[in-house]
Amino acid sequence: MSTYNNTKLDANELNQRRREALAKIDNAEFGWFHIRACLVAGVGFFTDAYDLFAINLVTPMLGMIYYGGALPSDLDLGIKVAASIGTFLGQVGFGALADRLGRKRMYGIELMIIIVATLGQALSGNGYVLSLPAALIVWRVIVGVGIGGDYPLSAVITSEFATTNRRGAMMAAVFAMQGFGYLTTGIVAIILLAAFKTSIQDDVHNLDYVWRILIGFGCLPALVAVYFRLTIPETPRYVLDIENNLNKAERDVATVLKENRNHLQSEDDAADAVVSNPATAKGSFSDFCAYFSKWQNFKILFGTSMAWFALDVAFYGIGLNNSFILSSINFAAAKGDNWTTCWNAAVGQIIIVLLGAVPGYWVTVFTIERLGRIRIQIIGFVMSCILFCVLGFAYHPIKDYSVALFVFLFAATQFFQNFGPNSTTFIIPGEVFPTRYRSTGHGIAAGSGKLGAIIAQVGFSQLKDRGGPNAFIPQLLQIFALFMFIGLAVTFLIPETKGKTLEELANEDELGQGQAYSHNNSLAEEK
Repeated sequence: MSTYNNTKLDANELNQRRREALAKIDNAEFGWFHIRACLVAGVGFFTDAYDLFAINLVTPMLGMIYYGGALPSDLDLGIKVAASIGTFLGQVGFGALADRLGRKRMYGIELMIIIVATLGQALSGNGYVLSLPAALIVWRVIVGVGIGGDYPLSAVITSEFATTNRRGAMMAAVFAMQGFGYLTTGIVAIILLAAFKTSIQDDVHNLDYVWRILIGFGCLPALVAVYFRLTIPETPRYVLDIENNLNKAERDVATVLKENRNHLQSEDDAADAVVSNPATAKGSFSDFCAYFSKWQNFKILFGTSMAWFALDVAFYGIGLNNSFILSSINFAAAKGDNWTTCWNAAVGQIIIVLLGAVPGYWVTVFTIERLGRIRIQIIGFVMSCILFCVLGFAYHPIKDYSVALFVFLFAATQFFQNFGPNSTTFIIPGEVFPTRYRSTGHGIAAGSGKLGAIIAQVGFSQLKDRGGPNAFIPQLLQIFALFMFIGLAVTFLIPETKGKTLEELANEDELGQGQAYSHNNSLAEEK
């Protein structure tokens, strides 16, 4: 039998308790819990980048093994774009579910999906009903769903646990693990190619070992991280603003920050006491439409989404086609020598990532709290636009003058994409929306980016050979410059988030929860 007492509590007192709970998170000293959160989320992004970009080295191998040369363009496109399609579905779907069901409940599921689908890719084979390329396309859609789920979940969990003055650096550090994942694909490929060199030169079909191990390796870091993701606590902001339980939020904050909980008022209440606010805005489709129907809110969603869309057109347009671009300047291709072609492609990827991607990510980590998100995004878009113009309009003179110069300039575009919009388009959507739509908003912005990636893949595949093999690449680089300019233009719709609390950024009153709380105290009595 249960009895319920509903007692009106002083609104000012409870508002003060809410402010204190949030202030403890925002002003906490940087400690082991923050490092652990960054590592647990970062390992996921290492895995995401590894699984996404390993395919850049795998598709040429598939062509050599199964087609005696290059993979047919439609199959190359299908295998590469499949993960982006899945990622779009995962970003939007997991983003909405994390706001509805909770961050903790969803966190870890996406890594399980990645592990299963990665093993599925590595073990795929030709069949009577389903060919190897078709099987890879199916598995890459599924792995994409897992990768997509990681974006809003890791961004929002890191954002909601972070301190105000280190939030940008923490989120940037999580995202920077993509650079190491991207780099590791090249390193693992080189190790495998070195190990199988003699057998591959004797029979190209032995490349089958290399691509399967290369893909399969991607599930190992995910296996390490999945337990820690399943055991991470729910974020106090979700408990406060969506579960609407002030007592539980206070206890969770004390647990996370290793505080003595004896002083908490919530500890004086029954263990299952719930302090809630009946006026708290609850997430729903009608409330979502009402919130984003206001221009000051919609322009942020549009700006973050369009900036990410514009970035990913170029970022994935070149990132998943490095081997084609390097071949077009005669860097990777070695006629009649499949092993050397694969080796040069892997080496070229490592050079580009070391010169551009990895430094770009970490310069962002160490400067974002001083320069701010918007300034870094503007710098990145401006410099990327200039570099794409140089590479596109002076493509042949640069290539003929010095291949090394072309590779350097190409790597520089990746530096300014990563010390720029590739980092900030991930960070800002995890900060600017209210708690009840923070994950949904991030998922929409990220999904918009993946739409750009899909368009880039389809466009690159269909256009690159116009006029001859790889003949249209200069014009594609010019198109990428245009999208960098579009990204720059919409950046001015987005507010600076540096040094502001998540409540200040939500375009709502900090409390915004009504003026009266009710104390719903449920005591179970068993006979």
